Amino acid sequence: MSKTTPHLPKLGRRGLLLGLSALAVAGQSRLAIAAPARTTAAASGRGEARLVVVLLRGALDGLAVVQAYGDPAFRELRQTLALPEPGAEGGVLDLGGFFGLHPSMANLHGMFRANEALVLHAIAGPYRTRSHFDAQDMLESGADSRLSSGWLNRALQSLPADADAQGARAALALGLDMPLLLRGPRPVSMFAPPRGEAPPAELYARLADLTHDDPLLGPAVQEGLRARGFANGVLDKEETRGGGFLYLAGSAGRLLAAADGPRVAALEMGGWDTHAAQPNRLKGQLAQLDAGLGALREQMGEAWKHCAVLVMTEFGRTVRVNGNNGTDHGTGGAAFLLGGAVAGGRVMADWPGLGQGRLFEDRDLQPSMDLREVAKTLLRDHLRLPAAALDAAFPDSRQVGPRSGLLRA
Repeated sequence: MSKTTPHLPKLGRRGLLLGLSALAVAGQSRLAIAAPARTTAAASGRGEARLVVVLLRGALDGLAVVQAYGDPAFRELRQTLALPEPGAEGGVLDLGGFFGLHPSMANLHGMFRANEALVLHAIAGPYRTRSHFDAQDMLESGADSRLSSGWLNRALQSLPADADAQGARAALALGLDMPLLLRGPRPVSMFAPPRGEAPPAELYARLADLTHDDPLLGPAVQEGLRARGFANGVLDKEETRGGGFLYLAGSAGRLLAAADGPRVAALEMGGWDTHAAQPNRLKGQLAQLDAGLGALREQMGEAWKHCAVLVMTEFGRTVRVNGNNGTDHGTGGAAFLLGGAVAGGRVMADWPGLGQGRLFEDRDLQPSMDLREVAKTLLRDHLRLPAAALDAAFPDSRQVGPRSGLLRA
């Protein structure tokens, strides 16, 4: 009896893409799939600059990680959340005499002392919502309301179409989901951590054959397979340590360090919604974040000197402690900018103070800096994107310009 090839049902584009996405996050072989989108890009060189955006989901308490111990009202308002001053047992790490960094952030403090980390305090997006979902959407959309694309993806449309060396895309999302920040018309690759056994190579070959003649899916699948091979070639040389954020950050460093690798990456870390028992919870969270940032720096090697890393969260938390020894949703908070391209070693803040009448709505740290200023600086002065890219990224913010003094000359 002769063998027959089993009948394969026809797949629509949406169904096939969903299947490919599932393979991308399930396979141990680290498949990267690029979105099947077409763009027309203006000529603009990306050079050696690398940009990494780290999203801290859940609202990091900026006053806990960067304590304003020099403010006369700080200790009374923060009570059990206030740590000892620098030099005392369990005290904060000195940031210049007024602010102190949480002791779990030794790697970040080392970067600060090496002038590679800039602390941005009393900072927030332009919105004043305390909803996680709304705030995260607006933070990533770059607009006053949720858009279907993210500000970083729209800005990257200004990169030339041939900016992706040897088939590797210019931008990379690391994690199990594509963040809104990188969704949009610009093709973006995705890297997911190993989960279970890898699909057989024959399945990849069959998918490539099925989509070969499709003008949209064909190139996308081929690009995904090339990106998978690139990731395997870089990461299989030496397994990145640990798991979770540490694994993703170390992998990002290795991929960004490659001469033909991506130049922009985004990753995220959840668990920052500390309504109860904040001191113990935050200690472990900050230690993981710090270890990941240290791994990113280490794995990038010489490429670190061309890198800028923006670490941001959707909003800050209340200044006063709640009844569960935690904090609730707030407004102003802290962000970090680190890397060899950063003019670090400073805390940048137009400090509003914590005394009577100085809190936003008598509960939150008053914002005095706009996150869009930082993002626009990175797009214009670090990635060297044209003014049109800034307008595309933040369509509602023409009155907000880039901020000077963030990057090395």
